[in-house]
Amino acid sequence: MFTGIVEELGEIAAIEEQADAIRLTVRGPLVVSDAAHGDSIAVNGCCLTVTESDSDTFTVDVMRESLDKTSLGALRVGDPVNLERAMPATGRFGGHVVQGHVDATGTIRSRTPSEHWEVVEVAFPADLGRYLVPKGSITVDGTSLTVVDVTDDAFTVSLIPTTLAATTLGTKQPGDPVNLEVDVLAKYVEKMLGTGATGARG
Repeated sequence: MFTGIVEELGEIAAIEEQADAIRLTVRGPLVVSDAAHGDSIAVNGCCLTVTESDSDTFTVDVMRESLDKTSLGALRVGDPVNLERAMPATGRFGGHVVQGHVDATGTIRSRTPSEHWEVVEVAFPADLGRYLVPKGSITVDGTSLTVVDVTDDAFTVSLIPTTLAATTLGTKQPGDPVNLEVDVLAKYVEKMLGTGATGARG
C-alpha cells in the first residue's frame, strides 16, 4: 500500500523487450537504499515488484496486463518517473490510501499557469466519472491529488510548486498519458451499496 506522496523523481535506465512483457531498470538511489528482492515500489503509480537491485537502480518485470492498462509501455530510456516505496506500518498517511493498482489511463488536456500554482485538466474514461467528486482524492501518475472540478469527461487539479518540481506532472504536456487510480474507498462503498440493495430485494 502507498499514500501517493512521491519520494523521488527517478529515471528509466534500461528497457528489455520480451515476448509479452518488458523488464524495466529504474534509477532511484533513495528508493533502493533499503530495497530487497520482492519489495514493492510504485513507478508512476503502478505497484511493481523488485527482482534485482544495486546501490543505484532496481529492476522490475511488467506483464502484458499492466502494459495494456497503464502508460508504462510508452516509457523510453531517460524518461523521468515518480517513485514511492510501499508504506511501512509505522508510516504516515501524507496523501490517501493508494493501492498502486491503476484503474485506467487519462490524458493531459490542458495546463493553465498562475503565479503560485498551475491548474491541470485531465481527461478520463467515462466509467471512472462516478468515482470522482470535487475535493475528493485521485492518484495521477502515483501522485495523490485533490480534485478541484469534475465534468463528464475531465477533472482539474491545482499543482503547487513542490508538486511541479518533485514529480513528472511538472513537465507533462497536453496529449501525454497519465496513470489514474481512483479512491478505493469509493469503489468499496459502491460495491457494498449494490450488494445491500440486491439483498433487500431478495
